[in-house]
Amino acid sequence: MAQSQTLVLNVPETPEDHDSPCEESEVHDSFHQLIQEQSLRVAEEGLELLQVAGDPGASASAHQVLLGDSSGPVYSTATLSILASMPSRTIGRSRGAILSQYYNRTIQLRRRSSRSSRPPLGPVVCSARPSLRLYDLELDPAALQEEEKRSLLVKELQGLSAAQRDHMLRGMPVSLQEKRFLREKSRIPRGKQRARQGRDGLCCCSQLRYTCALALHNLGLVLLTCLHALKPWRYALKQIGGQFGSSVLSYFLFLKTLLLFNALLLLPLVAFLVAVQAAFPPEARPVPACTGLELLTGGGCFTHTVMYYGYYRNTTLSVPCGSPQCGPGAGTLPYNMPLAYLFTVGAAFFLTCFTLVYSMSHAFGESYRVGSTKGVHAITVFCSWDYKVTQRWASRLQRDNIRTQLKELLAEWQLRRASRSMCGRLRQATVLAVVWLLCLGAAMGCAVAVLAFSEVTIQSPVVAGQEAGLLVLPLGVSLLNLGAPYLFRGLATLEQHDSPVLEVYMAICRNLVLKMAILGVLCYHWLGRRVATLQGGCWEDFVGQELYRFLVMDFVFALLDSLLGELGWRLILEKKLRRRKPEFDIAKNVLDLIYGQTLTWLGVLFSPLLPAVQILRLLVLFQVKKASLLANCQAPRRPWLASHMSTVFLTLLCFPSFLGAAVFLCYAVWQVKPSDTCGPFRTLRTMYEAGTVWVRHLEQAGPGAQWLSWLRRYLVENTFFLFLASALLMAVIYLNIQVVKGQRKVICLLKEQIRNEGEDKIFLINRLHAVYERKERSRVGRAVEAETAALVTDAGDR
Repeated sequence: MAQSQTLVLNVPETPEDHDSPCEESEVHDSFHQLIQEQSLRVAEEGLELLQVAGDPGASASAHQVLLGDSSGPVYSTATLSILASMPSRTIGRSRGAILSQYYNRTIQLRRRSSRSSRPPLGPVVCSARPSLRLYDLELDPAALQEEEKRSLLVKELQGLSAAQRDHMLRGMPVSLQEKRFLREKSRIPRGKQRARQGRDGLCCCSQLRYTCALALHNLGLVLLTCLHALKPWRYALKQIGGQFGSSVLSYFLFLKTLLLFNALLLLPLVAFLVAVQAAFPPEARPVPACTGLELLTGGGCFTHTVMYYGYYRNTTLSVPCGSPQCGPGAGTLPYNMPLAYLFTVGAAFFLTCFTLVYSMSHAFGESYRVGSTKGVHAITVFCSWDYKVTQRWASRLQRDNIRTQLKELLAEWQLRRASRSMCGRLRQATVLAVVWLLCLGAAMGCAVAVLAFSEVTIQSPVVAGQEAGLLVLPLGVSLLNLGAPYLFRGLATLEQHDSPVLEVYMAICRNLVLKMAILGVLCYHWLGRRVATLQGGCWEDFVGQELYRFLVMDFVFALLDSLLGELGWRLILEKKLRRRKPEFDIAKNVLDLIYGQTLTWLGVLFSPLLPAVQILRLLVLFQVKKASLLANCQAPRRPWLASHMSTVFLTLLCFPSFLGAAVFLCYAVWQVKPSDTCGPFRTLRTMYEAGTVWVRHLEQAGPGAQWLSWLRRYLVENTFFLFLASALLMAVIYLNIQVVKGQRKVICLLKEQIRNEGEDKIFLINRLHAVYERKERSRVGRAVEAETAALVTDAGDR
């Protein structure tokens, strides 16, 4: 039954093979012979199985089964032998051994044929897999003397150069441990290496070139290490993910994303606005002395600087030609500051919008397209370990990370199996409705309080010399933002959600309603009330300073909440109540980040350097939150898998936050009249009119610029193209959603097909086993009948 099979392996030629003078036909003939020998060995094993099966005394052993799960199917010895000879079971045992033997014989042939070109290389040890020695696939008897062969191989490796030695070790089909051993043994001591190089006549230039290349390589590695060390999240993210899980880690990943967004927003503002205006400063004004209070209020000596809108001029900046041969107006570099201010802010916002939408779509695809957590337990167990990790602390960190992932996966699996009764669901829905009404009432009350307080600040303006009074409104708003989330968290304890993910989403929605209500009232206060009261002054500078004060006060309260609030609450729980540490409030901290980023986007038009303040704030906040988390918080009592949290955070950052800031700035550019005493738009009715004036100047300059006025009239001012672009954007979003749904459906079908393939294999194995059992029973029956007939015949003869 077992026939010898001949395997054919076509090995492509490489440039190294052309350089060596070995005969490739001899190599392939030996390889073909080796495959035939292996096939004959498999055939002999099949004949042995047939002999055992044909022996009547072996019928009992033919039905012997392996020990395993009592609920699973059991197979006979013949069926198990067929399963053991499947390609998936034998590829690592036979084909790996054949390739290893092929490599050994190739090395031997090249050693015999290239003695004049390079030092000889002896037979290579073939101990890559324990199964090779188990099945006795080494046909050369000298291969059993491993120690002797290893010593000879080490001596011959020492005769090679370092590059040839590394290349040869990389190509050997042996284990990594064996390669490390050979590399250590074949390393030549430094003194002997120098003497040998002197004997070989190695020139000093080659040594100098090699030393310089090695020094440059080491310098590059050092610089790369220093560059990685500048990142504050180099090791912190792994540590947080291993100790607290993916839910808490999502907050710090979101903070890192905000850092990148602000850096991307700051680059064009600094390059095209701040740096240019700093190179052409306006006429000097009396600057008040700095008292230190400016770090909180943003006024004082910060007022007449490049930080605020009022410092920028409304003229065309130019570099005059210093040569006397230049004519009038020649050799100048015109730079229209009003147009540059408007286009730079618009381009920065467009770039941020594009990056934000791309990040959101990418996160959506990652978390919903192939983000299914079904069947990933085995992948996490068997495929998560990184074998390149050698340090003890890194391996411990990776172990904690894998353990936390398994906890989250098991918690999510158990959560799917939990169910509530109808009465329990009705009771939970009633409590949820009551809690939501209370939270909405509290949010609306906070918004009304901010509106009333802002009216009070308008009626009682702050006089000069009392800049500390400007902090009253930011201080009150920050207190409301700090206290209301704790109220929401206390009310949320009444709901008793089964899913911790749903609990976090509920808290995020309530905090989002609070933040958006307060920001809406503040936007009305700045553009609706302050513009009318500050028409004689520079209201843009006041709005920029106000946004700076709100950002700074929010940062101060975040630090106080981390250093005093979380620390104090931990001491109360541990010392007084004898309980564990508190958990990290993901919803509150994430919404604080979104609130601060919204303030930054609102103030870009009035304070171009506000993203730099936000970057410094986020860097300090990362370190403070990380230290407070490790010292004052514990891992969630109910671990849960935050597979979609990054997508949710980016969605909230895009639609309520960025979209609201874009509407605010568009209204300020198109509808609000600029100040007449400061800024680059002081002589215009609106900021948008700067583009109209520029196009009008181009039309007067010559007929070659008529196409610009046509573009402005039909593409910018015409609302049809705006609606068309919006419709195209919505169509693209809809198509992407449909594509994602289709891919998810295809993935589900492929998983079902894989599951059906496994069931088909089980069915075929069972059928094979049944056929064999039927034949075995018929053969045993015939043997018994023949033996009975023989006994009857013998008895009749007697």
